[in-house]
Amino acid sequence: MRIGELARRTNVPARLLRYYEEQGLLTPGRAANGYRDYDESVIDRVTQIRGLLESGLPIRAVKMILPCLDDPCTIHPADIDPEVIALLEEQRELMDRRIRCLARNRDKLGAYLDAVRARVTSPPDREDREDREDRGDRGGSAGRSGAEAAGRPASGPVAP
Repeated sequence: MRIGELARRTNVPARLLRYYEEQGLLTPGRAANGYRDYDESVIDRVTQIRGLLESGLPIRAVKMILPCLDDPCTIHPADIDPEVIALLEEQRELMDRRIRCLARNRDKLGAYLDAVRARVTSPPDREDREDREDRGDRGGSAGRSGAEAAGRPASGPVAP
C-alpha cells in the first residue's frame, strides 16, 4: 500500500510517517517507480509507535524497544547498553506515575458523574423542599430581589 493509504488507515499524517521512516522506525519497501510500498503489517507497527509515543516515550526509546515488540522478539540482551537500561527504567517509572495520575483522575471523574446522575435522576426530597421554603429559599437568589442578588439595595418591598 502507498503512503496515502497507510496515512488514511492509521489516521497518521503522511508527513509523520515519513518522519518515522527518517528515524528508522519504519522501513517501507519501494515499488519499481520508487514509491513507498508498505506491507499490511505496518498498520499494526504504526499503531504501536503511536501508542508508545503518546505514552510519553521519546523517539529514541521507542526505537530501542520496537524490536522487542516483534514476534519473535529480535532483541538480544548482550547488545543492551547499561545507559539504555537506565533510560528505559526511568521511562517506565514515568509511565507508572502517569498511569496512577490518570487512574486517580478517572476515579474522581467517575465519582462526579455518579453524583451528577444521582441528582438528575432523583428529585429533591419533599422534606428538603419544605425546609428550604420555611427558610425563604425559593431559588438561586435565596428569595432576594434581583437588585439584592446583584449586591445593590432593593428599591422597594420585595415580593415573596
